[in-house]
Amino acid sequence: MCHRLPWRTPAFARLLAVLCLVSASALYCSMGFAAHILLTASDDSPGVQAFTQALKALRPNDSVSFQPLSSLPRPAKLPEDTRLILLDLPSLDWRLQDSQGPATLVLRISRLQARQHLNKSQPSHLSLLWSDPPPDRQLRLTRILLPQAKRVGVLYDNHSEFLLDELRQAARPLGLEVIAQRWDNTRDSRPLQTLLKNCDVLLGLDDPDLYNSQTAKNLLLSSYTRQVALIGPNIGFVKAGSLATTYSDQNDWLAVLDDLLDRPPAAWPRAYYPHRFKVSSNPQVARSLGIERVNEATVATLLAEGERRP
Repeated sequence: MCHRLPWRTPAFARLLAVLCLVSASALYCSMGFAAHILLTASDDSPGVQAFTQALKALRPNDSVSFQPLSSLPRPAKLPEDTRLILLDLPSLDWRLQDSQGPATLVLRISRLQARQHLNKSQPSHLSLLWSDPPPDRQLRLTRILLPQAKRVGVLYDNHSEFLLDELRQAARPLGLEVIAQRWDNTRDSRPLQTLLKNCDVLLGLDDPDLYNSQTAKNLLLSSYTRQVALIGPNIGFVKAGSLATTYSDQNDWLAVLDDLLDRPPAAWPRAYYPHRFKVSSNPQVARSLGIERVNEATVATLLAEGERRP
């Protein structure tokens, strides 16, 4: 009996698809195709214009332009070969009008924002570039700065509860335990005080209902009084009095875009945390906690090396 080799197994098909994407990406870069890159947002602010000009300088062989949302047709009317970059949430809502249209990068969207605008679905033409720091990166930052800490306190509400399982999975290999506390009414300090009594460090999620200008004083004073460091949730909180965070600045985002735009859209990731990032710390808070001055560049290098390990 003659036996045929199983050339069309699922594993072989997946390998062939990967090889095709890699080959297409290499061919695209080597041939130096010029791309039409269109950025859009609801407001044409000086910051948006500066970002557009910086991207244009990075990609002199491409056509890079900005158009305000109000001047654009429906997404399906745009040329298919356009590389579309969305800079705010109104532009995302506009893009969601049509399933047809060009491949789209959604720049600096948080996990919570994506959940609120997309629910649990994600159209295949969207690539989401996350603005909030990866949970595992924040936890490893905690491990480096506070090696004695074992119990990581996390405040959450109904919007951010979905992040808890991912946090717990990331904490387990680091020998950390996540102590979660629901905080639905931020005018009631009792959940915060209860959590601070039962954790060694507080990890802030990028949840603007919990971490905002109205709650900052209570969060920072309470954690300072109990000598419990707050990690994150963003660079604004570090300046106000949390210990440290990881973050990506404009130069990091430009480098990420430059890398992605060198690839054909079929090779863009569905969701992506920027691999370029920095560490910000508050020296006064570190001193008050008895921590030696944080060498931000060294800590960022350690974190990056950890992410490159298999």
